[in-house]
Amino acid sequence: MFETPPVTGIWKMLNTPNDVLELMDTSAEGVVAGVKDAGATFLAPIFDELAAVVCMSGTPSSHIGIVSREYRVPCMMASEFLGGVPIDGTRVIVDCSTYAGLVQISDQVEGFHL
Repeated sequence: MFETPPVTGIWKMLNTPNDVLELMDTSAEGVVAGVKDAGATFLAPIFDELAAVVCMSGTPSSHIGIVSREYRVPCMMASEFLGGVPIDGTRVIVDCSTYAGLVQISDQVEGFHL
């Protein structure tokens, strides 16, 4: 595991390879990718552009956790949102510096705690 400062990016749920293809047509630069499956290999073409990955399942030794570590992209695993998953296009802060981690809407004091 590596230490990383909080990062800010635009939230986007990526559910299928087609979602990734759409980002490839524009840019994934600065995107905080939300994914449900820890084995989501379809992120590979855009991993180097992502600001962070927030996965709803898995562990740090899952595919997403390992690839994130190799690309040095902050990644949160087995994430649960108390306030609901952010809406696509929302600017969020991802802070992986604590054990529990935090995803917060960047212009609010109270955010989405994991």
